[in-house]
Amino acid sequence: MRIARFSIDGNVGFGVLEGDELDVIKGHPFAEFERSGQKVPLDKVRLLPPVLPNKVVAIGRNYAEHAAELGHAVPDTPVTFFKPSTSVIGPGDPIAYPSFSQEVHHEAELAVVIGRMCREVPRERVKDVILGYTCANDVTARDVQQREQQWARAKGFDSSCPLGPWVETGLDPADIAAGLAVQCTVNGEQRQLGRTSDMVRPVEDLIVHITEAMTLLPGDVILTGTPAGVGPLNVGDEVAVTIEGIGTLTNKVIKRG
Repeated sequence: MRIARFSIDGNVGFGVLEGDELDVIKGHPFAEFERSGQKVPLDKVRLLPPVLPNKVVAIGRNYAEHAAELGHAVPDTPVTFFKPSTSVIGPGDPIAYPSFSQEVHHEAELAVVIGRMCREVPRERVKDVILGYTCANDVTARDVQQREQQWARAKGFDSSCPLGPWVETGLDPADIAAGLAVQCTVNGEQRQLGRTSDMVRPVEDLIVHITEAMTLLPGDVILTGTPAGVGPLNVGDEVAVTIEGIGTLTNKVIKRG
């Protein structure tokens, strides 16, 4: 199923997408829940980030062609970094171009949404801790990333982590390994097109690696890396990330006020 987080008339809730309507659920999706039977039209709500993560753990250079296009070798172990909760925005929310950068890039990514608190997850139990998957854009101030040793500012600025439009729970790591198409367009022009089967390290390995070090909480998000084709965004651009079997996440770039 597809679970969306939305607001309507000042109220925030979760709903299961059914055609062009949301069936509002009682409670939240991180435990057993019931559908209320109350339906709201999708075009009458504002879609929010599908989750509010305590942390976003991102993986760098997990597609060999992307590593090569930036002049890097594939690392021996996963490159991990954080994007703060304040970087998260939802579908339709603006990406505010940071004043301290002159080269901001899009990075289309598959995002894994964690469904339960977990630590030291064995590979055979990874599926049990995943709520589902969504689309992400790891927006990056590339010039800042290149001149600063740490990536905190380059990848953690406000609005640098669009997520959405909803969480798809009907996929599992085997579907990801089989290869879902990951596409990015800017103003309708294709910039990136890859497949999740091209990941250097699959979802299972990433979750095992991350949870060796830290506890993941319900709603935490893992960004799994981006395929080749990253490139610049400018004020006024509309950037869309589409992942096969999930949907499309669209955001417009604005000047930071």
